[in-house]
Order: sequence, then structure tokens, then C-alpha cells
Amino acid sequence: QVQLVESGGGLVQTGGSLRLSCAASGRFFSINTMGWYRQAPGKQRELVASIIWGGNIDYDDSVKGRFTISRDNAKNTVYLQMDSLRPEDTAVYFCNGMVLSTTGHLVAYWGQGTQVTVSS
Repeated sequence: QVQLVESGGGLVQTGGSLRLSCAASGRFFSINTMGWYRQAPGKQRELVASIIWGGNIDYDDSVKGRFTISRDNAKNTVYLQMDSLRPEDTAVYFCNGMVLSTTGHLVAYWGQGTQVTVSS
């Protein structure tokens, strides 16, 4: 079993910054992709940013230039640095990880979610 443990959410004013972390632990062969999704009340969950462990990075247009996703291979951890935050960034942020299991299958896991609230 694989666990994704998130941290770093909170309350911040418009224009402020937060950094989210997500650490993967448990039994797996390797990480394929990790990413951050968010879900605001009454809305569908949406992809914010993703990083393939080989290096490719993708961002939703709404966060380009403000958010930065990065990884620490040694710690199996992905980070989301969020700058110039706006009230519309308010949501529960979920970490998603796609790992190669010890049996050779790609399996996706979700973190428990962390609340990010941006006050105006």
C-alpha cells in the first residue's frame, strides 16, 4: 500500500504565498507522475499542475506564472509553491501519485486533501 501525506495548506491573504508538500511512502518500485488537483465547493476536481518523474511539467492556464511544481527524488516528495494567490484559488488541494507497483502495474493514489483559503 502507498500513502500520500500532504501538508502546508492554510489561510492567506490575496497576494500571499503558500507551499504544499506531498510525500509518498510505502511499497512501490518507482514514481511515474505526481500532481496537484483542487476542488472548490460546487465544482469538479481539476488538475492544477503535474510533474512526470522524468521531468515534464504541466500547469493549468489559471496558475501559470504563479505556481511552481517541483520534486525531491530522494524524499519521494512533490511540492507546489503558490505565489500571488487569489480568492479563486480557494479550494481543497489533493495530491495524486501514479506509481509503478512491485507487481509491475501503474497504480494511482490520492492524498487526503489540504484546505487552501485565500481571503480578499
